[in-house]
Amino acid sequence: MTIRKTPSTAFKPGQSGNPAGRPKGCRNRATQAVLALMEGAGEEIVRAVVDAAKAGDLTAARMVIDRLAPPAKERPISIDNFPSTDTVAGISQAQQLILNEVAIGNLTPGEGATLSGIAEARRKALESEELSERIAQLEKRMAK
Repeated sequence: MTIRKTPSTAFKPGQSGNPAGRPKGCRNRATQAVLALMEGAGEEIVRAVVDAAKAGDLTAARMVIDRLAPPAKERPISIDNFPSTDTVAGISQAQQLILNEVAIGNLTPGEGATLSGIAEARRKALESEELSERIAQLEKRMAK
């Protein structure tokens, strides 16, 4: 077995190959050129896109709508008759309700997973609280 020696010109771990490289936040030349073009004619471009959207250009219309109301990453969820999560039994009922809502299509699987995770966190909190109370009672008994 031969042991390879690291050349003396190799970079050391954690050392940059170009310590005086591009500063953070610096934009490349293409981006700077586009921004410079838009700076002078930005209002005209926006007006042209809006006019094209009004004339029926669906791509332009999508651009305008995406800027006016970007797609929501999340939406508020309302579930009727959601059980109380003050008990483990209530959390179990909530998990079943979430599963049913996903199954019938009222919730997306991602929304169901998020709600289920919240219910699970609540279950763990209740479990921790219950264990804490039980330990305190045992310590009282042991002290007597």
